[in-house]
Amino acid sequence: MSDKQRTIKHAVSISGVGLHTGEKVTLTFNPAPENHWYKFQRVDLDNKPTIDADADLVVDTSRGTTLEQNGARVHTTEHVLAALVGLKIDNCLIQVSGPEMPIMDGSSIKFMELLEQAGIVEQTAERDYFVLTQNLSYEDSHKKVEMLAVPQDDFRVTVMVDYGSEVLGTQHASMYKIDDFKKEIASCRTFVFLRELEALLANNLIKGGDLDNAIVLVDSDLPEEKLNHLRKVFNKPNVQVKGRGVLNNTKLHFYNEPARHKLLDIVGDLALIGKPLKIHVLAARPGHAGNIDFAKKIKQMIREESMKKKKNIYVPYDLNKTPLYDINQIQKIIPHRQPFLFVDKIMEITEEGIVGVKNVSMNEEFFKGHFPGAPVFPGVLQIEAMAQVGGIFSLSKVPDPENYLTFFMSLDKVKFKNKVIPGDTIVFKLSLITPIRRGIVHMKGEAFVREKLVMEAEMMALLSKVK
Repeated sequence: MSDKQRTIKHAVSISGVGLHTGEKVTLTFNPAPENHWYKFQRVDLDNKPTIDADADLVVDTSRGTTLEQNGARVHTTEHVLAALVGLKIDNCLIQVSGPEMPIMDGSSIKFMELLEQAGIVEQTAERDYFVLTQNLSYEDSHKKVEMLAVPQDDFRVTVMVDYGSEVLGTQHASMYKIDDFKKEIASCRTFVFLRELEALLANNLIKGGDLDNAIVLVDSDLPEEKLNHLRKVFNKPNVQVKGRGVLNNTKLHFYNEPARHKLLDIVGDLALIGKPLKIHVLAARPGHAGNIDFAKKIKQMIREESMKKKKNIYVPYDLNKTPLYDINQIQKIIPHRQPFLFVDKIMEITEEGIVGVKNVSMNEEFFKGHFPGAPVFPGVLQIEAMAQVGGIFSLSKVPDPENYLTFFMSLDKVKFKNKVIPGDTIVFKLSLITPIRRGIVHMKGEAFVREKLVMEAEMMALLSKVK
């Protein structure tokens, strides 16, 4: 059976208000190429910056999942992402005309219906699943959150919620396979306790809130004057509180709709891992903070597995081909000059990494004093050369590299495997460990000579604008 990547046939749009900002926004789903995954784009801002759907870019989880990249933020992303995952869409550009996703009815169903209208098309590339092979656990004892992932041949989620409320009680929800998401989970709305509404309003939140886009739970008595205030704010004069339970104007889609919505949030938040999943997640009392911490643990597992596979594997490069940057172009990017310039060519720069070359010559100034009878390229200068290649990568991501410098922040897991001598050509391969955020660049580097790994290290640097 074919298991190819998928995108949508054509762009589709929907408008609404953000739950917390109250701003009216238009959201547009666009087709995207293979291996694109999900990206948001703030079309209302200068340069229309994009923001990757990546757990490492999460900056707030207090009332939804907020991402930040390239100086822009998008809030409340989880319901939109859950809709894409639920339809097994792998690649999509999500354009939005404001800072927050439209809340719609508080669930994912409106987004799923819109995406189905757009049509779904199969692409050429195979889906790249993360397949869990060992158990992975997470616990936040303060919030009483527990999460466990176990191997599974589909994406399965089991949730238990228990917030110490007699009204909500203990609820369970399950999704046995991702194909069940639309029917069983997608229409389940977010929920809030009535007593929380005043605090949210006092903190300038839920400006776009409506008693129709959330389940409001009543678990304590509310004075009539406060209830009148809420009626006025939400323009719902007929709202009544008839004892404890669900506010009178809300009919539940399922008896355990709150638990099912927490499952929906997990599906959306785990989209930030960046791959479709074959995994069974069991979660007790989950929330956005725990979901994101768990997603980061899975991402770290993926990185470690990837590094193990790549270890000591050399991908040959044709060093005779025209470089991307020659020495003259390199000097326009980084401020280093002889005798402290240790990069001769840049062969390739991608979104995730860079390949640079250093030709080791006997004419190097330092060989006069470093083992002149048996010259060896000093390890510290290999690190410096690798750092300069990483610096070029960092500076390639800003429009005015001449106005920036890169400074070391940390150096870790440095290993020297083989000596480097005059006449050798070192090929440096560096790749991002985490996305660049707030000018911090974290990269894994490997150095090869004649297809042998001679040095490796992890480096962190700060990209800083010259004052």
